[in-house]
Amino acid sequence: MIEISLGTATRRLTTFRHVAHGTFMSSLSWRLRSNPSHHQKSACNSLHWSPSRATGSVGPFLYTVYGRFAVRGEAYPLVINSQVMPMLLMGIATPTPAGDTYKGWVFKWTNYIKGYQRRWFVLSNGLLSYYRTQAEMGHTCRGTINLATATITVDDACNFVISNGGAQTYHLKASCEVERQRWITALELAKAKAACMQAESGKTYKHTARLKKLKVEDLSTCNDLISKHGSALQRSLSELDSLRLTGEAGDKIRQVTERATLFRITSNAMINACRDFLALAQAHSKRWQKALQAERDQRVRLEETLEQLAKQHNNLERAFRGAAQANATADNKSSAGPGKGEASDEDDDNEFFDAMEEAPEFITVPADPHFHKSESPSQELILLKKRRTRIPDKPNYSLNLWSIMKNCIGKELSKIPMPVNFNEPISMLQRLSEDLEYHELLDKASKCQSSLEQMCYVAAFSVSSYSTTVYRTGKPFNPLLGETYELDRRRESGYRSLCEQVSHHPPAAAHHAISDRGWTLRQEITVASKFRGKYLSIMPLGTIHAIFEKGNNHYTWKKVTTTVHNIIVGKLWIDQSGEIDVVNHTTGDRCHLKFAPYSYFSRDVARKVTGVVMDKDGKAHYVLSGTWDEKMEFSRVMQSSRGGENGTEGKQKTVYQTLKAREVWRRNPLPEGAETMYYFTALALTLNELEEGVAPTDSRRRPDQRLMEDGRWEEANSEKQRLEEKQRSVRREREREAASQRTSSQSEEGESAPHDSYQALWFERCEDRITGEQIHIYKGGYWEAKDRGSWEGCPDIF
Repeated sequence: MIEISLGTATRRLTTFRHVAHGTFMSSLSWRLRSNPSHHQKSACNSLHWSPSRATGSVGPFLYTVYGRFAVRGEAYPLVINSQVMPMLLMGIATPTPAGDTYKGWVFKWTNYIKGYQRRWFVLSNGLLSYYRTQAEMGHTCRGTINLATATITVDDACNFVISNGGAQTYHLKASCEVERQRWITALELAKAKAACMQAESGKTYKHTARLKKLKVEDLSTCNDLISKHGSALQRSLSELDSLRLTGEAGDKIRQVTERATLFRITSNAMINACRDFLALAQAHSKRWQKALQAERDQRVRLEETLEQLAKQHNNLERAFRGAAQANATADNKSSAGPGKGEASDEDDDNEFFDAMEEAPEFITVPADPHFHKSESPSQELILLKKRRTRIPDKPNYSLNLWSIMKNCIGKELSKIPMPVNFNEPISMLQRLSEDLEYHELLDKASKCQSSLEQMCYVAAFSVSSYSTTVYRTGKPFNPLLGETYELDRRRESGYRSLCEQVSHHPPAAAHHAISDRGWTLRQEITVASKFRGKYLSIMPLGTIHAIFEKGNNHYTWKKVTTTVHNIIVGKLWIDQSGEIDVVNHTTGDRCHLKFAPYSYFSRDVARKVTGVVMDKDGKAHYVLSGTWDEKMEFSRVMQSSRGGENGTEGKQKTVYQTLKAREVWRRNPLPEGAETMYYFTALALTLNELEEGVAPTDSRRRPDQRLMEDGRWEEANSEKQRLEEKQRSVRREREREAASQRTSSQSEEGESAPHDSYQALWFERCEDRITGEQIHIYKGGYWEAKDRGSWEGCPDIF
């Protein structure tokens, strides 16, 4: 309350009504007491506010500030509500009523890739809607929240959050504190008005329902009266008919007349009640008809929009297929490398990325136009071998999964005999070779002058191997002991690789790939898997090595855990989760990658991957972000700082100021019709294609796998059982031979000793000088044997 004493006369003017926290309403009014002689002249042409002191009062929602008003040079005491005071201090005009429209630009959080983006928000009739631009207001609304049931939370000076308690939550940022206060005031007013209107709507509905109930009761009463009077009238008429024409006839006729009159009055009352009910029903019927028509119009507009989108989508698919066919006829494999200097869909010159919990915060500033290097495409033409682009479609065989899996809970999956119905027609060795689909990343890494930039490409390569798993729910064939697989792409891509199954229990495969472009990749992977009833966990064990001739940089990393969900009920889906540390053992550089587990309730980007590249001193030079199923980007760090505490655990956030992001990797599109071909990629379609000159132990020659690819699954199951029994027989024979050669001291080593008797053909067991682990490293001889066409040492496993 503002009170200024100027005399005896009093004038009251209510100027403002404000809502505090959606529950407390206060009014600001002033009384001007003045003498009659200067009542009109001293109408406060200019008021000057000078705060002097503040004290708390009136509970948690209100405190009182005492100051003084100066009117024509004279000071007067002032008492002002705390909810009004900030707007007076900031010079904010009185907010418009909730029914009016409030518009403006606000920064809205989108995701960790794009951060906060500027959006056009419109507040009208208790609804908060937003658009990308003002031009979209007429046709494309990006989202709407009903403020009647929403909560409004202020985070800090510029940030505030609006949520409806469900799937819709807007994290907003104003350009300044004044702008944020304007929006908070308007939103609170709109929320109060919307809640009031909702309550009034509820009251109207209850009143209408109560009125209709009363009318129905009136109809029922009238009906009962009509029924009673009609019965009495009928009895009177019957009595009249039975009477003889005597002196009593006049009395009876009068009684009939009175009852007929009463019946007529009751009938008229019923007719009037029916008329009132009909009028009320018609009024409500018109209202519902208008609402129904509005919904029909909206549906028509949505159908038209959907039809347009479907046409656009169809045109894009045709254009994509045409481009893919054009590339195929050119017989030239397209590169999967990133576009240089590409921006994201909604890039501005500046982007701000909020802090991530246990992950870096990014602030993107305009990039130096000379920072991005351009690479001219090679003009060299190579005659490439034409490889297949299709395999037979997957048959639709039904199988009771639970009848097989119910006895497998808690067991090692590699020890469980499974029918081929759960498989895909390639082996684990071929899946391991499929990691080289994006070998171009290693080619580009070998050309880098900086080891830190090279780390970005190696990290992106470690992520790219998971992109093939997003739809691939089939299980690869377990390789037989001694089984091999070669992938010779020296003419097309400059590399060739070899895999061999070096152990059966536990299953372990050794892999070695070498490129003419200056890099070598080797690994030994042991897969541990557990079935937990609802999901299947696959834990790859082992270290991956990448060695570059230039700079002699040696990188190592491990794989993350793969989880297959909805094993029993629902649609199968795959997720990757965990952390990877890519380490350069030559320079000490390190990249820490985090694969966020998928969550239905998270507002993060699905399948998100983030990372930071640091030197040996822990200084950040690059940040990586993206998804393991789509793309990865990296940005150069210009400056970093420590932010405030994050959450209740007291963890600090790191804020990185970076240059504009560069796309380093993007997933290749799937071939046409991939859903009927086990969702194989273009490379995977060629992995099991027969080639001349391969070893007799090559996976391409495995008969059960070939039968499954041809769609002959029953024969494939029989052949699979034959091969497994043959492998068990060979293993028992090998153990008997090993046991007969052991001395008595060696027999104390236990049952594991016979397994050590097997020696891999193309790999030898030794200690890894980097990790200290016992691994198998390629010892040479395979490609020379292939050139000679001599495979004398290969075992008969098929």
